[in-house]
Amino acid sequence: MPLDQDFNEYPYDEPTQEHQDEPHEDGTEMSFLEHLEELRWHIIRALAAILVFGLVAFIFIKDIYRVVILGPSRPDFWTYQQMCKLADFTGYADLCVKKLDFKLQALGMADQFTMSITSAVIIGLCFAFPYAFWELWRFIKPGLRTSERRAARGATFYVSMLFLMGLFFGYYIVSPLAINFLANYQLDESIQNQYDITSYIGTLITLCVGCAIMFQMPVVAFVLSKVGVLTPSFMRAYRKHAFIVILIISGLITPSPDIYSQVLVSLPLAILYEVSIWVSGSIERARLKELAENAKNDVQNSDFS
Repeated sequence: MPLDQDFNEYPYDEPTQEHQDEPHEDGTEMSFLEHLEELRWHIIRALAAILVFGLVAFIFIKDIYRVVILGPSRPDFWTYQQMCKLADFTGYADLCVKKLDFKLQALGMADQFTMSITSAVIIGLCFAFPYAFWELWRFIKPGLRTSERRAARGATFYVSMLFLMGLFFGYYIVSPLAINFLANYQLDESIQNQYDITSYIGTLITLCVGCAIMFQMPVVAFVLSKVGVLTPSFMRAYRKHAFIVILIISGLITPSPDIYSQVLVSLPLAILYEVSIWVSGSIERARLKELAENAKNDVQNSDFS
């Protein structure tokens, strides 16, 4: 696996020519301003990809709104259908969503137009995220040493995969549960739920993007373990505390009081935490192996001397 590499095969303290500053044709190294210029072009290409996907999304924005964005606001949404099947299986009838008692409205004259632009930009960012991250990674990667590059092999794939998994998890699991609870919650039957479209879109974006960020937990664990801030023993020692925090987070992002909703959200986060422990352990084992090999080499060198 890319996160469990043999660092002894690639000495940590020997930067290769590929990791040094890229030289000009005359052999001189790139200046600080030239590195900034290089970064600027990477950012421009990443933004261009977001713009292209955003324009495509804006062209089909009405279909996207009808099928995708407004999907969780209707009882025939895929998640609600599965919840009804789960209700039939468990006998817990309250799980089945048969009605979402609210209406969406645009209060401002330009609200629908501005929200279509905002939604197109967010959609463009989500679809272009793998390419945008790859562009930034291309700028960072030459500055890493050989062992670091080998350890971080496949970073674009893993980061993008976790981002998309979190995005789909937020869209199909977290958002429907939250919208269902908030739409059917009433202090009194005389009070009607009529939400502004900006409030609905803001909630949907926050939940989906928030889950996409939370799913980066193994990547964060990898980076912190590489710099020596995080260890697997620390994560194991505070596993119970972490699970309590996960349950609290699950309760916040799924205000529904039933236990099934909280379990559906907390279970993937708990699995990600265990994966993060494994990732941190892989980094620690590689570091200990490297130290043992270095110590062995020092002993051999002292014997020869």
